[in-house]
Amino acid sequence: MTLTPSEQKQYDRHLILEDIGLEGQLKLKQAKVLIIGAGGLGCPILQYLTAAGVGTIGIVDNDTVSQSNLQRQIVYTHQDIGKNKAESAIKHLKLLNPYIKFESYNLRLTTDNALDVMRPYDIIIDGTDNFPTRYLINDAAVLLKKPVVFGSIFKFEGQVSVFNYNNGPTYRCLFPTPPKPNAVPNCSDVGVLGVLPGLIGMLQANEVFKIISGLGDVLSGKLLTYNMLTMAQVVLNFKKNDTIQIKSLENNYAFACGITTNHLKITIDELNKEPEKYNLLDVREPDERALYHIGGQHIPLGELENRVHEVCTDKDLVVYCKSGFRSQKAIQILKDEGLDLVMLQLEALNL
Repeated sequence: MTLTPSEQKQYDRHLILEDIGLEGQLKLKQAKVLIIGAGGLGCPILQYLTAAGVGTIGIVDNDTVSQSNLQRQIVYTHQDIGKNKAESAIKHLKLLNPYIKFESYNLRLTTDNALDVMRPYDIIIDGTDNFPTRYLINDAAVLLKKPVVFGSIFKFEGQVSVFNYNNGPTYRCLFPTPPKPNAVPNCSDVGVLGVLPGLIGMLQANEVFKIISGLGDVLSGKLLTYNMLTMAQVVLNFKKNDTIQIKSLENNYAFACGITTNHLKITIDELNKEPEKYNLLDVREPDERALYHIGGQHIPLGELENRVHEVCTDKDLVVYCKSGFRSQKAIQILKDEGLDLVMLQLEALNL
């Protein structure tokens, strides 16, 4: 494998960097990296991996771009609103670097597809925002013997680590027990400073570069925490727990994380047969509803706990969102608040 004259111009500053040079750039070109989640963390990671010349980049995301994403997901523009994130990101990234091979996976990672999707790649990057998927990524990576570059954000703080690197500590070694449902809200519930995922994503990209090039100390067995307001950066050490043995994927990671899904479900076709029987509750964000909705009340998930008294209770209630994850949480909130009526989750519409 060599670099074309045009690629040599593209990567000139790497090639003249003594510790990278041609050998290091070829390592980047040969590398295959999969990023799961093309959101706040995924966007800066994708931009820097693409610019640096990582040869093959896979993107897993079945979500669509909404206007509220643009405050921090800087790959996208207003022209991308309503379009799939993975495909939209690739469109822009190809303009940055036409020498990269991209693969898009317009799907939600599940127990059924995780191993097949992750298997062709050397490094897995976790850019997700929910615990069931984080545990799924960890377990699949352990079974496939692949490192995971992890990042997470909350309001003004972020974390970065590398799991399962050279058989090192995994996500379960650091977080053996999932938090209770709704105990750690995501940015759609509590907000996030737009620049934070940019910084944390760049730190994740830096770990990818170190793994590929063999330079520096990889954050294996270390958790870096960063506070935007104080600029405090702390690295905490943790060890591998050899008692944790992962021999197969779990059947239901949502259930394992305490997210119950034993409530009733309804399809859009079933709903349309007898719409007069139900009240609808849309728990998406205002900009999502402005793009498209199927009617009913609108109470964003982050406001629901304080507005339970507003929910219509004269008919059976059908709760809907984009992927089904927020509607699950909404039904649990309504149950916890003692709302006594039949509640059904509308199967994902990918609105």
